[in-house]
Amino acid sequence: MIIQNEFSLSGSDGKLIIGDITFDDKNPNTPILLFIHGFKGFKDWGAHNLVARYFAANGYRYIKFNLSHSGVSTDQPKDVTDLETFASNTVSKELFDVNAVLDYIEKAYGKETEVNMIGHSRGGGLAIIEAANDLRIQKLITWSAISSFDSLWKKEQEAGWKSTGKIYVVNARTKEQMPLNVTLLEDFEEHAETLNIIDAAKRVNIPWLIVQGDDDVNVPFENAQTLADANPNSRLIKIEGANHVYGASHPYEHETLPPLLFKVCEKVLTFLGE
Repeated sequence: MIIQNEFSLSGSDGKLIIGDITFDDKNPNTPILLFIHGFKGFKDWGAHNLVARYFAANGYRYIKFNLSHSGVSTDQPKDVTDLETFASNTVSKELFDVNAVLDYIEKAYGKETEVNMIGHSRGGGLAIIEAANDLRIQKLITWSAISSFDSLWKKEQEAGWKSTGKIYVVNARTKEQMPLNVTLLEDFEEHAETLNIIDAAKRVNIPWLIVQGDDDVNVPFENAQTLADANPNSRLIKIEGANHVYGASHPYEHETLPPLLFKVCEKVLTFLGE
């Protein structure tokens, strides 16, 4: 039977990381697949729980979590509503959280457990940096990954951002204006070397599968090509006709995975089994 258990940890600035582990109780000692969500994303977005069940049914312990500054609160787990916390997020805080979850996995399952990592969009950028620096990760998979963290805002916004202390991004679904504090920009500038995704991509020396749709308006296909060019040992798979979320949406009311996302999961499963 497929079971999902929740866990919580202390994340960046003492904010809570809420996560869940989906597994088949018939196979207790299975390898781990850790998923990192993207910007404005969260662990229960769209079809993420169906993806978790797919991998659990195919022999993996699937772990996903909300980054501590995702803006998703415990009392409203299906949306970004804590805009104050969302605004105060930085990439360094997210990397702190990813490390905290890896530490938790190591404590809970032991050093010998195989840990593989999937990152989507901005989470893909985090996963690349983590995989370049952390020996605990065996295989890396990125879905629609960004190739630079500053692609999330426009260069011409930066001067105004520094003078007012805030910019706003629109939640495409709710049309809500979501604030981002200038600390995000300051953190990126201060840690430019550490947070350089392309530099990290060159240093990834584990098997790496790059998945990208060719109909992605959020992160154009060229980003995937740039990442693949930075690391000749990586493998790039183009998903024809796929958008940024491979046909998923939020809320996702269907019982089965969107066809393109199912295709992605199949490709990942093959890659993990090699």
